[in-house]
Amino acid sequence: MEPKKNPNIEVGRNSGLYFAIGLNIMLLFTYLTMEHKTFETSKVILENIEMEDVFEEDIPITDLNMPPPPPPPPVLSAPETITVVEDTKDIEETVLESTETDQEEKIAERIVEVEEVQVEEVEEEVSVPFSVVEKVPIFPGCSGNTNQELKDCFSKKINEHITKNFKYPQTALELGIYGRVIVLFVVDKEGNITNIQSRGPDKMLEKEAERIIGLLPQMKPGLQRGNPVTVPYSIPINFKIQN
Repeated sequence: MEPKKNPNIEVGRNSGLYFAIGLNIMLLFTYLTMEHKTFETSKVILENIEMEDVFEEDIPITDLNMPPPPPPPPVLSAPETITVVEDTKDIEETVLESTETDQEEKIAERIVEVEEVQVEEVEEEVSVPFSVVEKVPIFPGCSGNTNQELKDCFSKKINEHITKNFKYPQTALELGIYGRVIVLFVVDKEGNITNIQSRGPDKMLEKEAERIIGLLPQMKPGLQRGNPVTVPYSIPINFKIQN
């Protein structure tokens, strides 16, 4: 029995091919959909910008007719003077004698007289520390029977002098500079304050400390074995900023 369907027009013959093509088309659409990007658009307002023409004024260049500088004064040369010297003098020739000596020539002995030499006595400056000097320098107004009482009075008067004459430098106060300044000075044989030196955190504080010590009055000099001696002394000065 012959089949009724025509095999050339069978619908399901190429179904696998159609399925593959359709699947590829769907995958392509899916990929394009996933890769599609959108951007937010902002409103842009276009306005007309009016530009004004700026005209630059040309400043004419003026030539200043300045007179030329005067020429330098001529240099006057001194007239040359020609002196005529008559060659009429006889020139005596000097004879050079030989300075060589022989063994028979003796050297004349010279007697050198030595005058009396005056020796000047130089007084040696003796410096004795404040802590070991037999009698410390006496500050004006101090009195005491013992050397320790004079030392205590000396230190007390020094502190009172510093408190009375203390003045914080304004620039150092504004910059917040503070610290301790060690001041070293010497009371010489006449009782004067000399050789003032200081060491601290800043030059302004050192200068103020030296100014205060420089105002100390003249004192009675320190004594060692009954003779006046120089006595060095050191004292700290604290610069503090109180809130």
